[in-house]
Amino acid sequence: MIVLSDAAQREVDDALEVALSRLRKRAASLGESAAALGEATAAAAAGGKRLRPALVIAAFEAFGGDCAHAPGLWRVAAAFELLHAAFVVHDDLIDGDVERRGVPNVMGAFRQRARALGGDARDERTLGDAAAVLAGDLLLFEATRLIATAPVPAPARAGLFVLLDDALLVSAAGELADVEQAIGESLPPTASLLRTARDKTAFYSFQAPLSAGALLAGAAEAQRSAVEAAGSEIGIAFQLADD
Repeated sequence: MIVLSDAAQREVDDALEVALSRLRKRAASLGESAAALGEATAAAAAGGKRLRPALVIAAFEAFGGDCAHAPGLWRVAAAFELLHAAFVVHDDLIDGDVERRGVPNVMGAFRQRARALGGDARDERTLGDAAAVLAGDLLLFEATRLIATAPVPAPARAGLFVLLDDALLVSAAGELADVEQAIGESLPPTASLLRTARDKTAFYSFQAPLSAGALLAGAAEAQRSAVEAAGSEIGIAFQLADD
């Protein structure tokens, strides 16, 4: 399994902490409720295996990139972690899950908040759902902002935004297809299930991070296409095993 070195882990964690600290600080200035949202949003991006940043960095190094002379690499790697966190928050909302790794997620935390404010079950669902939508949106923006502010050449930034754009749309399509395929009693065709697995997870978790790292290293278009194809296949296998 590809994992971050200790040094790379520190760099990615530092980039994430700067972004999330900024979010918490700005949210705290808007009042107690917004502060709670900022804290819950930051908590949603805490921990984890950092798989997607590891793939960005592994591809960057594989195509000859030098981590010691690539200050924008860490923000880009961190952006893919925040993208993942955003999708997880929204996925939990869609699935109606109130916990993640055994503790309340954003939706669960704000259901508890509604209860503490004297709300009934309907209030709990309303506030929890609203917070999850907003937290996911904030994380999506932070991922975008990291790429927008990363010190990388303009052509690379343009390519990264194409990847981000595709990741958002493809993943949304995959998530929707996943929900639709659970409706009714008939089993969808195998090809449709595999397409959903690719769209929902493989593209943003494997294909896009690998392509981003290759792009930052200056890989040729044919090389990027090859690594994207490999990432797609690996991502489908990962999603099938994970489900």
